[in-house]
Amino acid sequence: MSTQLGGQPILILKEGSSRTRGRDAQGMNIAAAKAVAAAVRTTLGPKGMDKMLVDTIGDVVITNDGVTILKEMDIEHPAAKMMVEIAKTQDDEVGDGTTTAVVIAGELLKRAEELLEQDVHPTVIAQGYRQAAEKAKAILDDVAIPVKPSDKAILRKVAETAMTGKGAESSKDKLCELVVKAVTMVADADGSVDTDNIKIEKKVGGSIEDSEIIEGMIIDKERVHPGMPKKVTNAKILLLNAAVEFKKTEVDAEINITSPDQLQAFLDEEERMIKNIVDKVVASGANVLFCQKGIDDIAQHYLAKAKILATRRVKKSDMEKLARATGGSLVSSIDAISKDELGHAGLVEERKVSNEEMIFVEQCKNPKAVSLIVKGGTEHVVDELERAIEDALRVVSVVLEDKKMVAGGGAPETELSLRLREYAASVGGRAQLAIEAFANALEIIPRTLAENAGLDPIDMLVELRAAHEKGKKTYGLNVFEGKAEDMQKSGVVEPLRVKTQAIASAAEAAIMILRIDDIIASAKSPEMPPGAGGPGGMGGMGGMGDMGGMGDF
Repeated sequence: MSTQLGGQPILILKEGSSRTRGRDAQGMNIAAAKAVAAAVRTTLGPKGMDKMLVDTIGDVVITNDGVTILKEMDIEHPAAKMMVEIAKTQDDEVGDGTTTAVVIAGELLKRAEELLEQDVHPTVIAQGYRQAAEKAKAILDDVAIPVKPSDKAILRKVAETAMTGKGAESSKDKLCELVVKAVTMVADADGSVDTDNIKIEKKVGGSIEDSEIIEGMIIDKERVHPGMPKKVTNAKILLLNAAVEFKKTEVDAEINITSPDQLQAFLDEEERMIKNIVDKVVASGANVLFCQKGIDDIAQHYLAKAKILATRRVKKSDMEKLARATGGSLVSSIDAISKDELGHAGLVEERKVSNEEMIFVEQCKNPKAVSLIVKGGTEHVVDELERAIEDALRVVSVVLEDKKMVAGGGAPETELSLRLREYAASVGGRAQLAIEAFANALEIIPRTLAENAGLDPIDMLVELRAAHEKGKKTYGLNVFEGKAEDMQKSGVVEPLRVKTQAIASAAEAAIMILRIDDIIASAKSPEMPPGAGGPGGMGGMGGMGDMGGMGDF
C-alpha cells in the first residue's frame, strides 16, 4: 500500500502486510464462505451423511450437527469464520437448523457472485437482499401453523424432525417421548422453558433403548460414609452451602499448649463444635444432606450415626437444580438451618450405573428440574445422542414459547422462493435482480435434500414448484419415497423460529461479506531475521502492487 510523491514511493503499511482489493477481495471471501457451506452441505436432511473430525491430539468426534462440525474444524480464513458465527448464533437462538443457515448463506453469496459478474454494484445486491429478507419474514409468519402447547403429539413430531438424520434415528420414538416429557415438566406457566433445568447424564453401556427420564435429579456423587443408608424414602433434603467442619479462625492465632490434658480438651472442644453442627442438621428433621462444601471426617461419622445420607462437594449448578426439583432452598449458613428450608422427594437412593455410584433424587411432587440418562454402546454414540437430544429439547421448548411452527422438508423454502419472485416483479429496477437471486438461492435447501437422498434435484424441484403454484403451501420433499407430499400430514414440522432465524442470519452474513472490497492483512509475527533485506529492513518492498496472493490467510 504505497503512494507516489515526487517519484519516491511512500510506504504506509508494515513490511510483510498484504492487501487485496476490489473484485479479488470479494472473490476470495465468497470462495471461502462457499467452501464452508460445501463442507456441511452433505449432512443436511434425513439422508445426510456424518463427518469424522480428528483434532491435533487424535480425539475423534463423529457428528451430523452443523455447528459441532464447524466448531471442531480449525478455520483460519476470516470470511469463513463469519460462516461459523452464523452457525453459532443459530445454535444459541434455536438449537437446530445450523446447517440450513450456513448452506443458505453460501448459496446467497454464490448467486451474488453471478450478479457481480454482470456489473451489478454490491450495495444494490445488499439492498435487494435486505428487502428480500424482510419480505421472507412476513411470508413465513403468513404460512406459520399455530400449535397448542397441550398437543403432545405435535411436540413429539417436532422433536422427531430435529432428531432425524442424526445417530439417534433407530430409537427416536423412545427418545422423543422422553424429550417432550422433560420439556413439559420444566416449562413455566407462561410457556417459557429454560433447558438448563434438564440435565443430561451420559453413560456408556447398555443400549439407546435403556435411556430414561428421572423425575428429579441425578447427582454424580456417592455417600461420604459407608455407614450411611443407601436408600431414604420420604426424604427431607437439606441443601447446604457451608462447610460441615471445624471453623478455622479468620486471623492468625497461636495457641500454647503446655500439658496433654489441654491438648485433649482442645480436641474435645473441636469435636463438640462439629457435633453441634450435626445436631442442628438432625434437629431440622433432615434425613438427606447435599453439601456444596466439605464434610469433616468426624462429621461424617456423626451423620452416619444419625442415619443421614450425605454427599459433599456437589456442583453449584446441581445444587440450584436440586432446589428447583425438590422445592427446598439453598442454606448458606449453619445457623440458618431450619425445617422450613428443606426440600422433599419420595426417594433418594444411591445406585450403580455402569459401575459408577450415583445418587438419584426421585418422585418429587412437581419437579421443575429433571434429568435424562442417555445410554449407548460406545462413547461416540453417546456423544452424538446427547447432541441430538439437546437439539430436540431446544426445538420443543422454542415451539412451546412461540406456539408456531412450519412444515419441513424444504416446503417453506419453496414457498418463499415462489412468493419472492412475485414480489421481485413488483419492486422492479436493479433490486429486482437481487431479490430474484435471493429467491433462487433459497431453493438450495430442497435441492440439497434431494441430492443427499440420491434423487434427481431438478425433477424434485419441478414437482415441488408445481405443487406450490397450485397453492399447496405445506408440500415438501419426502426423501424416502422421492416425491412431493404434504409435510404437515406426514408430521415433518419445525419451529417457525428455526426458519426465520436461519434466513435472517444467513442474509446478514452474506450482506456483510459482499460489502467488503479491501482486505488489509497485517504481517504475521516477524519470521525474518532483523536487518534482513537491505537498509532498515525495507528491502523487497518495491513490488507492493502484486498482492493477489493471500498466503497469510
